[in-house]
Amino acid sequence: MEIRPATLQDLERLIDLDGTIESPQYLHLARTGEGLAAQWGLETRPLREKLVDANPVDDDLRFALKQVLSGIEEGIVLAADHDDQLVGLAIAQPDVERKTLRVIDLRIDYDLRREGLGSAMLFQIIAHARLLELRAVSARTLTNNLPAARFFQKAGFELAGVDTHFYSNHDLVKEAVAMFWYAALD
Repeated sequence: MEIRPATLQDLERLIDLDGTIESPQYLHLARTGEGLAAQWGLETRPLREKLVDANPVDDDLRFALKQVLSGIEEGIVLAADHDDQLVGLAIAQPDVERKTLRVIDLRIDYDLRREGLGSAMLFQIIAHARLLELRAVSARTLTNNLPAARFFQKAGFELAGVDTHFYSNHDLVKEAVAMFWYAALD
């Protein structure tokens, strides 16, 4: 397998990767207390129905990929090849205000997961952030994507917070709350 900088010619192949998310469990977020005394707790629970989400590349991700690959915006896009097939994608962009490199997406073809390719791509992103002298690498996952949360935790990222209203006013009810992860570099 080879990890390399992606090119604009890779764009159509990158968005065709099988990024399916599959999990029988989720992270249940429970709130206790009111106002400034509110506390949050996470625990692994079984989903009512196993999550199988095709996780296609949406328009926002496609736009970000095109902007970075065209050199219009700053960032890094990595591609992974195996037997002349594109099997991995990672994109990260700097957040200048926060002095971080934000992982926007990291996907490995469904059939090639759990072989270290995602970790290798993530560590290249971290190395890039160090070259830019940034303070951290950040990422966002959802509580219903337990494999992603475990991936970032295993890679040494720290869970820094949750936002129960990031996507809608009903994220908590939908069991899809945004979780924010950081890997400090200093």
